[in-house]
Amino acid sequence: MPMSTPQPDAGLLDRAAAWAAQDPDAVTAAQLLDLCAAAAAGGDAAAELADSFASNLAFGTAGLRAELGPGPNRMNSMVVRRTAAGIGRFLLDAAAGAYVPHAVIGFDARHNSEVFARESAAVLTAAGITVQLLPTPLPTPVLAWAVRALGADAGIMVTASHNPPADNGYKVYTGGRAETGWGQGAQIVSPVDAQIAAQIDHDEPIASIALANSGWEVLPGAGEPGDMEAAYLAAIASVLPAATSSAALGTARENLRIVLTPLHGVGGHTMTQALGAAGFSQVSLVPEQAEPDPDFPTVAFPNPEEPGALDLALALAEITDADLVIANDPDADRCAAAVKFEHNGWRMLRGDEVGWLLGARCAPNAPEGSVLANSIVSSRMLASIAAQHGLKHENTLTGFKWISRVPSLAFGYEEALGYCVAPSLVRDKDGISAGLLLADYAAELKAAGSSLPEVLDSLALAHGLHATDQLSVRVADLSLLDTMMASLRLNPPATLGGQEVSEFEDLSVGGVLPPTDGLRFLTTADTRVIIRPSGTEPKLKCYLELIVPVRHAADLPAARATAATGLADIKAELAALLKN
Repeated sequence: MPMSTPQPDAGLLDRAAAWAAQDPDAVTAAQLLDLCAAAAAGGDAAAELADSFASNLAFGTAGLRAELGPGPNRMNSMVVRRTAAGIGRFLLDAAAGAYVPHAVIGFDARHNSEVFARESAAVLTAAGITVQLLPTPLPTPVLAWAVRALGADAGIMVTASHNPPADNGYKVYTGGRAETGWGQGAQIVSPVDAQIAAQIDHDEPIASIALANSGWEVLPGAGEPGDMEAAYLAAIASVLPAATSSAALGTARENLRIVLTPLHGVGGHTMTQALGAAGFSQVSLVPEQAEPDPDFPTVAFPNPEEPGALDLALALAEITDADLVIANDPDADRCAAAVKFEHNGWRMLRGDEVGWLLGARCAPNAPEGSVLANSIVSSRMLASIAAQHGLKHENTLTGFKWISRVPSLAFGYEEALGYCVAPSLVRDKDGISAGLLLADYAAELKAAGSSLPEVLDSLALAHGLHATDQLSVRVADLSLLDTMMASLRLNPPATLGGQEVSEFEDLSVGGVLPPTDGLRFLTTADTRVIIRPSGTEPKLKCYLELIVPVRHAADLPAARATAATGLADIKAELAALLKN
């Protein structure tokens, strides 16, 4: 007897019909009605409909991020308008009549990004909030800079960063009078996220949310007085010494050959302008990926960390005999780099390696009392670099909303390709200024007969060879993550890679850092493993770091081989443990 196909219940179909009836977007309304019709036959359509209405899209410390589509569990005009209305109520409550709140809104080139930005502007303007809108699709760091530069009380960036093409999202920043102190201009953290979430009415009739037809200011664009992209570029140029102060420095930048890819995102023009203004005249933009394209046609996943994402850039680097490859993710808040190693050819640098290089570049010039910071899952090398230069160091929870809030920050990074080299300007990761500073470092080294790989060698000799790796275990059911973490808490491994576990810390208890769902293991050989659920994907992530002392440059190849073997052993052991 054939198995019956699950049917959507009448209540779900009624909810969907009610949603479609008030959806202001004719496209998603039609999609939903078609989905309801298909769902009557059961199967995939019924499951998709159920998931679209499974819950209200949660507003958290990353704002919103989800697949585009109809329903309360997707990104669409209904969700955006209700969220904007909630943000407006939060800002008005914070002002309490003492001032008129001010918000600035930016957007990238993803599907519906500009639509959502303009709808947000219309909602906030109608609520009595002063709104400024960035003129064109621009990188997230431009919006983060604008929040501080314009003295805004809030910033909204419509982007899904490096997520798949079907997604979009909302990043929210607070500043001005809504948040003072070092956190001004950073992404929201608790309790602000909960306060905004409490102001979002998920059942608010869309017709009751007023929309202004005009009244917000579109900020100046390219070629206009006060061009916002140009103003941002002029600000971040301060991370470099002026080329005019040294003819040799200018020549070094002219001689560096760079391949650049924005991975179909919005960073191509901004990064090219930043490099050109600094005197880097030999920049080759990957032609297939140069222009914004929300479908990201040349990559399986628009994240520079993903295998294959940099293939076109590396191929062009070979053709042009480049010295450095720079890649930004689609909203250009992240920066990846690849360099050519003398005996092993081109290789993308790990996020930690770029963090060490930028930390080593920033530390000597950091003011007294400055702090270098990185996320807890990033390498411990930066702490050693800080100590070498008489600077303080702090670990933070994962996410730049924490790193950027460290007082007296001079440089901060997270291993997932996020770097903050100008915290006084941008309180967030910034792939443009980071790429600019890395290129300048590479030019300076090339002029001196050295290279970024040679600096990595010198750092290993000074601080020990720090080798890092990751293991991700993807699950089909999110509830399995809780089960796996509970099992590890109850029965933590006594050894890792043949080394005795000397310390075990449950990070959910809290202590120096606020509580977070994670586990930290330290072995007698100073190998560290941190295990935590991903904040954006259904997988468990394991961060590994092994340190091998090295005295002489001739010992580095053997040390790297030892480290690679040790990391492989720990990964295999963890994979078997988590499989069970």
